[in-house]
Amino acid sequence: MQALSADQYDRLNRLAQAWERTFLEAARREHGYNARLGVDALCFQPQEMPSGDRGLLGALITPVSLSLALVPEANDALPPGEGARLTLALPSGRYPFEAVSLAGGEWLWQCVLLEDLADLDSVQDGSRLAQRLMAQVMAPAAAE
Repeated sequence: MQALSADQYDRLNRLAQAWERTFLEAARREHGYNARLGVDALCFQPQEMPSGDRGLLGALITPVSLSLALVPEANDALPPGEGARLTLALPSGRYPFEAVSLAGGEWLWQCVLLEDLADLDSVQDGSRLAQRLMAQVMAPAAAE
């Protein structure tokens, strides 16, 4: 794994905070809300985007879901429009992403993989799950 720069970590932290400002209030009313979890951007690594631009791919964990998140590396990248879609080919397969606008002009591509995190007892459990998710996503698909 390649270490990210301080600027990249700051950007991912801003995205997590923007998700909280945008969605946390509504998330608290969802049936699957897990108050033991926070919002965090974990296990991000450089990833070429379908456009050829540089981006960062990792896991976004929230109190309601665990997602793959793809973020353009350029802070000034224009959002493609709410609901826009792209498919990203990764070693384990192809994943559908949707553009999600966040507070403060932030945005990301998101592919929700798990929507029920009720069995997680702590932030640490969420971090371990995100690590396992990224290890599986980045591993080649098993031959059939």
